[in-house]
Formats: sequence, C-alpha cells, structure tokens
Amino acid sequence: MQFRTQIPISKSSYPIDYNSKVVSLGSCFAENMASKLEYFQFQNFCNPFGIIFNPVSIEKLVSRVVVNKYFTEEDVFFHNERWHCFELHSELSSLDKETLLASINQLLDATRLYVTQASHCIITYGTAWVYRSNATNSIVANCHKVPQREFKKELLSIGTIQESIRNTIHLIKRINPTISFVFTVSPVRHIKDGFIENQLSKSHLISALHAAIEAEGIAKSNYFPSYEIMMDELRDYRFYNEDMLYPNTVAIDYIWERFVESTIAEKTNDTMKEVATIQKSLQHRSFNPQSESHQKFEANLQNKISKLTSLY
Repeated sequence: MQFRTQIPISKSSYPIDYNSKVVSLGSCFAENMASKLEYFQFQNFCNPFGIIFNPVSIEKLVSRVVVNKYFTEEDVFFHNERWHCFELHSELSSLDKETLLASINQLLDATRLYVTQASHCIITYGTAWVYRSNATNSIVANCHKVPQREFKKELLSIGTIQESIRNTIHLIKRINPTISFVFTVSPVRHIKDGFIENQLSKSHLISALHAAIEAEGIAKSNYFPSYEIMMDELRDYRFYNEDMLYPNTVAIDYIWERFVESTIAEKTNDTMKEVATIQKSLQHRSFNPQSESHQKFEANLQNKISKLTSLY
C-alpha cells in the first residue's frame, strides 16, 4: 500500500559525473546540496560570495563576474565596527576596508575562472522578497543589520524575476556557451515574511523559472523540484528541524537521493559507494592507533584513496 505520492522527475539529458565541474549559487539550501557533492568528492564551487537569496542579487553578482567589474571603495561601507558590501553576505565582511576589497576581488577572479571551466551551474532561489536601499534605490543582497528604516521591502514581480533569470543565463553563457543549468527553489520557508507572503514568494519564483526556461527554449536547462518534494512527498513536521522551518538531515538526505536519481549519472554509482565507504572509514577512531590491525586498516584505506585519486 502506498501512503504518499511521489513527484515524477525526468532524468537529465546532461547528468553530472566525476569529470563535471559544478558551480552552485543561491540560498542556504544550495549549500546543503553542495555539501553532499563535496562529501561524494565531486568537483564543486559553492557560493563564493556567501548565501544569496533573491534572483536580482544573484544576477548582479554574475554580471560582475562576467564583465570583470571589480568592487571599489564606493561599494563598501562601515557599520558596527566592520566593513560590509550590500551585494555580499556578512560572512565576507572585514575589520579592514583594504582587506575586504582585496579578498572579494580575488574571489571575483577565482569565480570567473571557475565559471568559464564549469560544466554545470546549479542555482537555488530562496525568496522573491527583497529590500531596496532608500539611499541608492538598488536591491541589496544583505542588510547587514542596518536599521530597517533605511530600506523599502517589496515583492519582485514574476516578470522581473523572469527577466533576471534570463539575464543570468545569458551572462554565464557569454563566457561558457556549453554550460548546463539546474534550477531549483529552496524548500526553506521564510516565515519572517509571513505565512501567506512566503507562499506568494515561492509561487512567483516557480512561475518565473518555468516561464523563463520555456519562453527562451533554453537548451541544457533543467528544473529540479526540491520545494515540491518537501511540500508534497515530505509533508510532515518530522522532516523539519526544531525551528519547523528548515529541512532536517533526513529530509536533506531524501532530496539528495532524488537529485542523484535524476541529475547524477548512473555510471558514478559504484564510485559514490566507494567514496562513502572511505568517508566513513576516515571518521573511524581507533582505541589503539598503534596496533597492528589499525595499521593495516590505515594502509588499506590509503590504497583505496590512491586508487580513486589516480582515476579522478
């Protein structure tokens, strides 16, 4: 007897394998998936500018990367004893202005190089709600705890999001015409915006994504329904963390399994199993590291690692 409905997901025509280079951008759920790619030792470059939730801010950063537009003193500001940039996550903020500018411009160069070489780009959108600076009239990626009176909150229209997604795709294709895209909407609920407002936000993102892909007839682009899986297949609070907002480990593992089924090449399955075995072995802690049995265990483990390293 079947007690739940399972969302059908078509297999990607351009699956990820161990020769692929993946760049992941977007919300915190992008980092959840990237951590899985990293665990299984795929080549992955995730959120170099930190977690970014809305499509316009992602487009703005992609534009900087593509046209080599470096950050300058005009792009940073001092607040709460640290230097920040409204286009970046606060994890990149610094005590020193020159240090901040040097580090984020180095990231810009590194990101451009990786994007030109990447085979796949995974973009996860989190929300259609944005904050617009009153001073500059521009949408910010992060408010950095600047007082809310300095911003105006607004909901991006479906048309605006669609245009932003199209721009993002075209920008990346300018420096990497053969890249494949995987789009998804984060299953994390942004309840701070309000329950109804969160649903409205997600619906705008989903509508815009499908419209952008279909209207452009964009080749090598897939939509992975992570939000739909969470809302439909995992429609139970036992799949959430204690905050009842973020998917827990069980949910993330399940969504990853569905991602593997649809987006990871089947030929990688045996290698992924070997990598998982090695990862578990690396976490093993011996009661007697000097024992002969543990030395044999270590030698066998290193042989497995060397074998995979030689292959990839």
